Amino acid sequence: MRMSEGVEWALHTCLNLTWVEDDRAVPTATLAAFYGLPSAYLNKQLQALVRAGILTSTSGPRGGFRLARRPEDITVLDVVAAIEGPQEAFECTEILRHGPGGEPGVDYRKVCVIAQTMRQAELNWRRELAGRTLADLKATVEERFPAVPAQTRSGLAGTRD
Repeated sequence: MRMSEGVEWALHTCLNLTWVEDDRAVPTATLAAFYGLPSAYLNKQLQALVRAGILTSTSGPRGGFRLARRPEDITVLDVVAAIEGPQEAFECTEILRHGPGGEPGVDYRKVCVIAQTMRQAELNWRRELAGRTLADLKATVEERFPAVPAQTRSGLAGTRD
């Protein structure tokens, strides 16, 4: 399975927004410039996060994006699903029905060993992503890289440490 680069961009942007002080809205151009991303494409990802209730947006000169919920209430899976959509990664098309011994009345999605294996793998993957929140990511980054929060605040404020 391959996810779009929008997932990476969205996760990093959401994580960066956890360090913004005073619940300040950050403009798309500022968020995009932080990593040298194309502003228009990042904006599409951010709008998807707004539709999913992960971010809020404010228009106007002081406008921009901020987290809509506490970092503890936003899972990695929430962000992935907002960008990639909720559809399953593997779709069983029941090719066994057309092979030797295939039977028209059998639901091969339920009895096919390959379909079962792929479904279980996806459930495990989703469970893992659903079990990690932005707060978890934030805590890990702060533990491993203590300078990052201040660097991020400075970068998003238009200054560099």
